[in-house]
Amino acid sequence: MDHGIDWLGDNSQPEELNHIEKGKRYGWPYIYADGQVNPHLDPPGGVEKSDWAKSSKPMALGYTAHAAPMQLSFYNASQFPAEFRGDAFISMHGSWNRRPASGYEVVRIRFRQGSPVAIEPFITGFLTDRGESGRPFGNAVAKDGSLLFTDDRNGVIYRVSYAGASAEQGAAAPALTMSRQTEPKATSPLAIESLKAQPTGKLTVTSPAFQNGAAMPVIYSSYDQNVSPPLSWTAGPEGTKTYAVVMEDPDAKTMPTPVVHWLVWNIPSINSLREGLPGIDRMDDPKGLRQGVNSMGITGYKGPRPPAGDPAHHYHVEVFAFERELDLPLGASREDFLRAAQGHVLASGELIGVFARPDRPAKP
Repeated sequence: MDHGIDWLGDNSQPEELNHIEKGKRYGWPYIYADGQVNPHLDPPGGVEKSDWAKSSKPMALGYTAHAAPMQLSFYNASQFPAEFRGDAFISMHGSWNRRPASGYEVVRIRFRQGSPVAIEPFITGFLTDRGESGRPFGNAVAKDGSLLFTDDRNGVIYRVSYAGASAEQGAAAPALTMSRQTEPKATSPLAIESLKAQPTGKLTVTSPAFQNGAAMPVIYSSYDQNVSPPLSWTAGPEGTKTYAVVMEDPDAKTMPTPVVHWLVWNIPSINSLREGLPGIDRMDDPKGLRQGVNSMGITGYKGPRPPAGDPAHHYHVEVFAFERELDLPLGASREDFLRAAQGHVLASGELIGVFARPDRPAKP
């Protein structure tokens, strides 16, 4: 449940319930609710809000604006009646300047076959004609199946129990989409193996920061500065108009492989990238450069972060030359890129960096 923004009026932005899926975007901070436009912010790099809206999923359900959701718990116990199983509770902290005030309650999200169908008040009474008398904040389902929620105005923990006939058994929360999407079972070839270049199409990729097959400096990892490394490559064959860069790790054990750390395309006819590109969809310097989402669902670069105990991972920085610009939507994934690039690669090359978790990482 997303906490909406202020200064759009008493009835905007509604509090949003979003179904989070890997690699998807949900409008924030330029689009909200069901495609509504935030007039106070514009996307960087000349991206139109209409394009941002097309690449974003609308909310699953909305609730009264400024109610201020704070914590959500799925009910997977058996004390409450069976109809509660798989539903969720959200503590609404309450608005600070809305007229009339909203929130100051615990609400219930009703699910049907794993999909949310309604949000309704469950515990009220903290807001009266004389003002508010409490502000719900956290909540949790206790081991006995009762619902606990806190009131940080009065420093109180409340317990809600059911004295009727209990349900026979608990039920799991609705299907965990993100968990299913990140199960370590899918393995694909590296992009450079999937995209075959012309027989003579060879690029030599280098970096002033590390040699091919050597260790990557820690500043390029997520354990430190998480900045993208500087890169250079030889010019593509005649007819080359754009380049693309994909950085992948085939050695991960806890995610589908290869893990994508960086996806860049429509690099104009230059033969290098500077260090530390910002994580935005489109850039003006170099003009036209586009970035997609990595395996963590983040736009732009995500540095190496192999877990403790793993041997060093190999990070393949792959560069491709194209005879055209690639037409990809905002938030494009590796799969989108591979489909668009198939049959258009004039040349390719790679630089491999090696990285293992530091003994004393700056960012554990």
